[in-house]
Amino acid sequence: MTDLTAHPWFFCGIGGSGMLPLALILKGQGAVIAGSDRSRDQGRTPEKFAWLESLGFTLFPQDGSGITSANQVLVASAAVEDTVPEMVRARELGCARMSRAELLSRLFNAAPVRIAIGGTSGKSTVTGMAGWIMVQAGRDPTIMNGAVMKNFVADDAPFASARVGAGEVFVSEVDESDGSIALYNPTVAVLGNVSLDHKSLEELRGLFGDFLSRADVAAINLDDGETAALAPRARQLVTFAIASPDAMIGVEPGSVSEGPTGLTATVLDRRDGSAHELALKVPGRHNLFNALAAIAACNAAGVPVGAAVTALGSFDGLARRFDIVGTSARGVTVIDDFGHNPDKVAATLATLKAHPGRVIAFFQPHGYGPLRQMGHELAETFARLLGPDDLTILCDPVYFGGSVDRSEGSERIVRLIRDAGGQAEYIPVRQDCAARMAELASPGDRIVVMGARDDTLTVFAKDLLARLD
Repeated sequence: MTDLTAHPWFFCGIGGSGMLPLALILKGQGAVIAGSDRSRDQGRTPEKFAWLESLGFTLFPQDGSGITSANQVLVASAAVEDTVPEMVRARELGCARMSRAELLSRLFNAAPVRIAIGGTSGKSTVTGMAGWIMVQAGRDPTIMNGAVMKNFVADDAPFASARVGAGEVFVSEVDESDGSIALYNPTVAVLGNVSLDHKSLEELRGLFGDFLSRADVAAINLDDGETAALAPRARQLVTFAIASPDAMIGVEPGSVSEGPTGLTATVLDRRDGSAHELALKVPGRHNLFNALAAIAACNAAGVPVGAAVTALGSFDGLARRFDIVGTSARGVTVIDDFGHNPDKVAATLATLKAHPGRVIAFFQPHGYGPLRQMGHELAETFARLLGPDDLTILCDPVYFGGSVDRSEGSERIVRLIRDAGGQAEYIPVRQDCAARMAELASPGDRIVVMGARDDTLTVFAKDLLARLD
């Protein structure tokens, strides 16, 4: 399969956060693409699928009817079960099959300048920031992201999780959770942080170390101990940090000023002694790390530090990443957020708790499996970071079908939060959670809607704001 546009493609789960941008990039290169999605069959986010059809994608029910020729290549993530009708039909016809990561790595590795964003958390934001810097620098990049980038949203692109450019630069986040990070050969490899998520630390050190060693230049965070320890694996380094005085790109001590919706800091390039004023429109110390990672990445690909810092002043952030939906007439702010693992939840809660006001955290787990795997750490995070006046509310985990064990879910997490000294309530049905939050909320409260793998959470957050009005 040398020419990726030489044959038709079929995407199973085309509306997914990893599939949609890939389909857009491949179509932008001239490929003919069809697809299916069980969310479409269930009537979820119809506007997304209507938009895909308006772009010329042919959509089918997830019943196998879209697989019609042995010439089609089926793209499906590792999570798609072999019993799904498309998989059965593709096997019968002898269609070639590619995983999402295999296709992305083929597209990525073919680009002349390849910036790969790795790390346990912050990848989507760093990808969006680096992509925006490259656009502002006139490099016309292609960008592959797992989240919608607000800077590229338009009437004809409401779900802009990808940008198809004509330049030499390809910016993409790369995933270590399934080991597929090993498929990418970056010009610039970015590593922001390494912490426990899907694999053991031993495995992660191997995967991320190999990732750095394959790149021409590695941009790494010296404030993260695990990441800094992997520095010897890199051929050439551009280092960044907030605290470490050894970082090439750093922050002037005492210059960081955090506000509820943004932050400012003075970025130092210690190689030439220059200082640059950074003003971010996204809040939280974790976003300062994300900004430094993007600045270092683009600098490694030839963009001056000052130009990168200036570009970030107009970066609008990502959908569902501390996304302020609005403030109701009675002074309650609703925030839509992707937080779903302990690291991401902690970053969001820490950003909220840096400013006064009660926090009501609504959390919809993104599956029964993940809840079993990281439930204890999640509960500890809510209990530790929220105060006695704050409240965590959990509904049942999102469930799209399949054979997963559903014997124990959110009620266990609520029990664990309470055991650790936190305030939590379990309300099985999501709509009942909305009623409870509307009843509890008072002026000055912030309600954060958290969870992953479910686009309807954004609609839920908007409806909640309307209910508060």
